[in-house]
Order: sequence, then structure tokens, then C-alpha cells
Amino acid sequence: MTVRMRHTRSHTKNRRSHHALTAINLGVDKESGSTHLRHHVDMKTGMYKGRKVIDVVKKVEKKLSKAKN
Repeated sequence: MTVRMRHTRSHTKNRRSHHALTAINLGVDKESGSTHLRHHVDMKTGMYKGRKVIDVVKKVEKKLSKAKN
């Protein structure tokens, strides 16, 4: 197929109408009130859907011990 020589403004803008960015949806933790990405673990508390998934304190301690070595 050949490439068209001219593109009208309306055709260009109609094509670009699908390029819009959407805002990030943030969820609020019920217990701590902190915000986090939807469908992701809250990294401050380690909670997801009302249950503890990650032990945040243990993770921080592990990171500090690796930094010392």
C-alpha cells in the first residue's frame, strides 16, 4: 500500500484521539489509610485484601544486613 501524500488536521487528530493518558488509580488502605496502587501490595504495611502478605520489618532488616556486608 502506498503512503498518502497529505494528512488533514482532522484525520491526524482523530488518529491521535487514542493516545490520551489515563490517570493512575490509587487505592486507600483500610487499616493505615496510606495510598497504594490498585491490585498491588501496600509496601508500608505489607497488606493486600485485608491480609498480611509481606513481613515489611523482616524485609528491611534483611536489606540492612546486606548493606553492612
